Amino acid sequence: MGVLKLDRAIQDAIVAHARRDHPDEACGVVAGPAGSDRPVRFIPMLNAARSPTFYEFDSTDLLKLYRDMDDRDEEPVVIYHSHTATEAYPSRTDISYANEPGAHYVLVSTREEDRVEFRSFRIVDGVVTEEPVEIA
Repeated sequence: MGVLKLDRAIQDAIVAHARRDHPDEACGVVAGPAGSDRPVRFIPMLNAARSPTFYEFDSTDLLKLYRDMDDRDEEPVVIYHSHTATEAYPSRTDISYANEPGAHYVLVSTREEDRVEFRSFRIVDGVVTEEPVEIA
C-alpha cells in the first residue's frame, strides 16, 4: 500500500489553485525526479474544458509539460484536480482518463468553503485504491 508524502507548501498550493478556479475544476501536476516518488515541482495547469464537472489538460500544454519533464529527468508524481460539488473521489470519467499507473491521483473537493477534502488514490487498470497522505 502506497503513501503520498507531500510538503505542506505543495498541499497548500494545490488547495489554493482549486479554490481560485472554483466553480470550475482545477487541474495540474506535481513533478519529481524520475523513479523517486518525490513530488517537488508544483505545476498548475489550465483546465481547457473550463467546466465545473470535467477537467481536461490542454494538449499543447501537456506536450510542453512532458518535454520539460523529460529534459529535467522528471515524471508526474502527482496528478491533481478538484471536484467542485462532489466528494474528493475519482469519477468514472477520472478513472477512464487515468493513464499514469505510477502516479498519485490527488483530489480536492471545494464543495465546502471552510473544509479541505484532500485525498490521494492510485488508479491502475480501472481499479481505484485510496492511500494515506502524509504532510511534512
